[in-house]
Amino acid sequence: MTRQISRRSMLKASGAAVGAAAAGGAGAAVGAGPAAAAGTFAHPGLLHTRTDLGRMAAKVRAGAAPYTAGFARLTANRHAQSGWQARPQTVVCRGSGTPENYSLLYNDIHAAYQNALRYHVTGESAYADTAVAVLNAWSATLTAVDGSADRFLAAGLYGYQFANAAELVRDHGDFELARFQEMLSRLFGAACDDFLVRHNDAVVSNYWTNWDLASMACVLATGVFCDDRAQVARAVDYFKHGAGLGAIRNAIPVVYGDGLGEWLEAGRDQGHALLGVGLMGSFCEMAWNQGIDLYGYDDNRFLKGAQYVARWSLGGQVPFTANSRRKGAVGGWSGSETVTAAAGVDPSMTRPIWAMIANHYTRRRGLPATYVTRIAAKAAPEGGGGDYGPNSGGYDQLGFGTLTFTRDRASTASPAAAGPAGPASQSASASATATASASATASASASASASAVGKSGDLAATGSGDVVAWTTATGITALAGGLLLLRRRARGGR
Repeated sequence: MTRQISRRSMLKASGAAVGAAAAGGAGAAVGAGPAAAAGTFAHPGLLHTRTDLGRMAAKVRAGAAPYTAGFARLTANRHAQSGWQARPQTVVCRGSGTPENYSLLYNDIHAAYQNALRYHVTGESAYADTAVAVLNAWSATLTAVDGSADRFLAAGLYGYQFANAAELVRDHGDFELARFQEMLSRLFGAACDDFLVRHNDAVVSNYWTNWDLASMACVLATGVFCDDRAQVARAVDYFKHGAGLGAIRNAIPVVYGDGLGEWLEAGRDQGHALLGVGLMGSFCEMAWNQGIDLYGYDDNRFLKGAQYVARWSLGGQVPFTANSRRKGAVGGWSGSETVTAAAGVDPSMTRPIWAMIANHYTRRRGLPATYVTRIAAKAAPEGGGGDYGPNSGGYDQLGFGTLTFTRDRASTASPAAAGPAGPASQSASASATATASASATASASASASASAVGKSGDLAATGSGDVVAWTTATGITALAGGLLLLRRRARGGR
């Protein structure tokens, strides 16, 4: 018999928004919610706020489209069933030359997330109980995330996903919150912090954009989940000013006069470009829900990159500026790689990433996003882990954006965070989102944890090589301490 969740524990008061991150540049942080000065965080406040959860529940109860189609994708998924049995491991390994077992981890994370989401829509406690049982089993068992260089991908991808699943049930009476926070911070957040500082002892551009973005998402999500303001500040500062390829101006190095922003990994392949766009979108959404506007940073630069990838993925022609990147170990072997054109695409390839981006720009902001809107409609209704293939790539995103991110047009475009939360399905109405009003005031620190996590001489097989130096006949602009050079073209030129 399913035990009922304590209503009192699920109605614990939660914080409001974290202080706004470093200011500077067009589209800098709009500001945090009114409670930011107190240094508190919004909970739930990663990919989904209390207002979001209330909207989903109300729309599904009302039989509203496309929420019902999105919810049907969730309930049909085998991971979203109560009673899912966790298979926790003491050590999780990812990468060649290791006894890989990381599929056990990502399957359990998606089961926890999907059950938690289903609970918030239906109010049925069996789903929350299942999510908590899975999360508690892992925090009681896991001692290390290991493997080849791919262990950093595991730490990043599964760390931010773990945090999102746990955020949805953090007030459950049986959830071991402190133990989970300790595991998340020590095994996932610390590894990702270290990767952003040392890049596994490789030159900074050795690893493609999605490697940085996975670590950035984990550092941000861990910081919010663990109420660590410094960690959140580091993640936001890296997004704006980081030396690696995940920082926004390195991930989207060229903006053209037609409003498209070249996505760096378009020169690599379609799958990794889609992964990167999904990760940057998730990063921006989690920041937004803490009162930090990165979607609009640098004149909506992310929108321009997403539009580029959407148009390209739909089979359209896109401009491309040739680039080269450095790769290799610090003080060891080195090389470079030049890419001269966008890779070929399969218009049928899809990932559940577009609903979140389309709804932010067109509904929250009221901005045109033609290609993103088209590809989001083509991908709808979005599923989640288990719906896009059995391998790890099918679990890189949490998904279900049609259910979770579809929204009515907003009357305000300010980032804000929700107040005290209860299960959305049990609330008479969702609490209104607080209007973001404070100006960005705090400058984020660029320094990160220096804990030794990497293994010397162990670089990833990152596709065609992994590192960057950009050159052109028209001039060279140095970025990232001289490690990344961009070929500049006149805006609108090709």
